[in-house]
Amino acid sequence: MLHAPIIPDRAEFIDVLGLLRRGHVLVQNGEGAGSCAVSGAPVYHSVPTLLQYGLLDPVQPADRRSTTRCWKLSPRGRHFAERACREWRRKPMLERLAVRLIG
Repeated sequence: MLHAPIIPDRAEFIDVLGLLRRGHVLVQNGEGAGSCAVSGAPVYHSVPTLLQYGLLDPVQPADRRSTTRCWKLSPRGRHFAERACREWRRKPMLERLAVRLIG
């Protein structure tokens, strides 16, 4: 039996962690695909994994609309993001490119 990967899009996952590490906030407006964004870029695959592993903490949205939800890195998420981003940068450029192209 085949299982879905824990992190379906590793490059997106690292990109999101990197942006959140720099203080950006993950914003969700709605429930459909592409309803989440960080720094204006849509996030399609990473949110369930980030939430499942306790890497995000909720924050109150600035506009306080009931349909908007926001998250920042949790303390655990900050530690994880620092390690993950450091390891990503250590990978050879061709390996990082391959991950971006094939997932």
